[in-house]
Amino acid sequence: MLLNSGMPSRSPSIVWPVVHHERRALLQDLEPLPAAQWHTPSLCAGWDIHDVLAHVIDSAKTTRLNFIRRMIASRMDFDGDNAVGVGLEKTADPAQTLNGLRAVLSRTSGPPASLATRLVEAFVHGEDIRRPLGIRRDYPAEHVATALSYQVRTTTKMGGGKEIAEGWRLVATDTPFQHGTGPAVEGTAISLLLAVSGRPIDHDELSGPGAPVFRQRLDNP
Repeated sequence: MLLNSGMPSRSPSIVWPVVHHERRALLQDLEPLPAAQWHTPSLCAGWDIHDVLAHVIDSAKTTRLNFIRRMIASRMDFDGDNAVGVGLEKTADPAQTLNGLRAVLSRTSGPPASLATRLVEAFVHGEDIRRPLGIRRDYPAEHVATALSYQVRTTTKMGGGKEIAEGWRLVATDTPFQHGTGPAVEGTAISLLLAVSGRPIDHDELSGPGAPVFRQRLDNP
């Protein structure tokens, strides 16, 4: 069940301006970052924040045709292809990698997938970088809910969080969003999005009758 009457459309005229705004905000947050902090581990296991930034750039440059070619080359190994993309875009100097982000700020290309994936990328990877650095950002909850709606309907094999969300009633506290049946787990849309995307979150970000067990399962997948 999904109750989200306030959810915005996934039309290009709505999604792309949000994505572009998030890219610019990430650039502004990272421009003053001291050199030593670029090695900070991100929320994305095995990657530091420089790696995540390189992935953001690679993802922004992806086209439908290029995606298909790379998937064939990687034999459908998404993780392997992501590693290749990071290698292509990560430079020895983070300042140069930031130039790569500047170059893709307004791009509107992407893989052959729902436009909602562009929102997932923007919000989740934004937090992959910001949270370990102690940088806080208030994301537009209604658009985060669009990303969340996509994630809870997409299998983990395809980068979603359907299996994580199953058996719970997820309730956003900052925008009209509910999904699923079962014990209620409440939190902001960004907290729920990170949780179903397999990212670690603080225990106090979730509440509701189902929160204690849900948190335990997040900690012990």
